[in-house]
Amino acid sequence: MTTHSAQKVVPSLSEVYKDDFKVGAAVNPITLHSQKELIIKHFNSLTAENEMKFESLQPEEGTFTFDKADQLLSFANENHKSVRGHTLVWHNQTPDWVFKTKKGTIADRYTLLERMNTHISTVMERYKGQIYSWDVVNEAVADTGVSLLRDSKWKDIVGEDFIDKAFEYAHLADPNAALFYNDYNESHPEKREKIYSLTKSLVEKGVPIHGIGLQAHWNIYSPSLDHIRVAIERYASLGLQIHITEMDVSVYDVDDKRTDVKVPTQEMIIKQTERYNSFFELFREYSDVITSVTFWGAADDYTWLDDFPVRGRKNWPLLFDEHHQPKQSFWQVINR
Repeated sequence: MTTHSAQKVVPSLSEVYKDDFKVGAAVNPITLHSQKELIIKHFNSLTAENEMKFESLQPEEGTFTFDKADQLLSFANENHKSVRGHTLVWHNQTPDWVFKTKKGTIADRYTLLERMNTHISTVMERYKGQIYSWDVVNEAVADTGVSLLRDSKWKDIVGEDFIDKAFEYAHLADPNAALFYNDYNESHPEKREKIYSLTKSLVEKGVPIHGIGLQAHWNIYSPSLDHIRVAIERYASLGLQIHITEMDVSVYDVDDKRTDVKVPTQEMIIKQTERYNSFFELFREYSDVITSVTFWGAADDYTWLDDFPVRGRKNWPLLFDEHHQPKQSFWQVINR
């Protein structure tokens, strides 16, 4: 049976979950072509993998390069897909000019806030009404230690209220978009409490934040379901939506640095299937607060985990294999 004909008899993932939450995938100009049929059939929400990050949209001051982002929006509109925006303010993938003066010295608070506002308003107003939610601030919380926020040029120059300002600017640019704080290791107790403290303070100050994004870069061993459950309940207690924003389930434990695995072992397949089943049981249980679940990719032929954290190592973290065929984990996820 060909890939084309096989896809016809496989249930649509997003259709199975249409009464629970949106089901999305991160895409890029390559996969919009190479995985087109798979994406159209199974996902009703799309996220740009890199094409809406600061360095992609404004590599030089005042020079906006929207071509690739526009291509994604055109694809989404033609195929009746929703779009999540990712991401407006982040310490990574932001060009150096943002933080410097014309003379090469460090920019001041006023200048940086003006640039932040210009970027956010220009981008969000362009796509106003076409993007249902934005990851406004990404990965601002420190992983460990006593500090709430990680060191970054945004914090160093503006101060800790750079987060407040980003959300305020975003809400002014598109009052109807749902605005999210997005982070990884979101279920680990120490970081979970920091994310909770940050977002609680934003809510209490009246900052226009509507949700928390759990990146969900998990693996076949961790984090525990109990930790994920506590995180969901903790964040939801603030009255905020929950989005699973970048989900994949690595077949390697965090300390496993092997590079010689050419095909997934039976143990990897079994554990991944069990984990995906458990995760989606949990998501269904909390579908009153979880309104979107996005995978960081669509199929195993293209995943960022092939280069992270071990460069060049093959990984198989998604529900569809390298030939775009559903894996055992897919059948468990739709067997509700």
